[in-house]
Amino acid sequence: MQTSMTLTAPAAEPDPMIREALRRVVDDQIGPRTPGSIYQNIDGAFEVLAVIRNPERARALLGRRSAQWALVVKDVLRPGAEPFAIGSVWTTSDHLVHDAAATGGVK
Repeated sequence: MQTSMTLTAPAAEPDPMIREALRRVVDDQIGPRTPGSIYQNIDGAFEVLAVIRNPERARALLGRRSAQWALVVKDVLRPGAEPFAIGSVWTTSDHLVHDAAATGGVK
């Protein structure tokens, strides 16, 4: 006769240092893109409509199991463009055209 016993560890709170390190990584990946900001890269120019930092919501929007964040953007060079979600990190190819954080969200 075989018996098996499965022990489950109690849910632990994430280590504060790990949580802070992840927050910094996410901040670096998002870069200066805040709601109302406009940035430009090789793909076009985009207004940031929302910054999603809830991993579950980001994963649902992007369809990626490992997503920690997402942005909802709108292409400002295409009239009638619909908002869409992205998860691309900020790189040296991206340029901030309008910094909403610096102007209090005013364009």
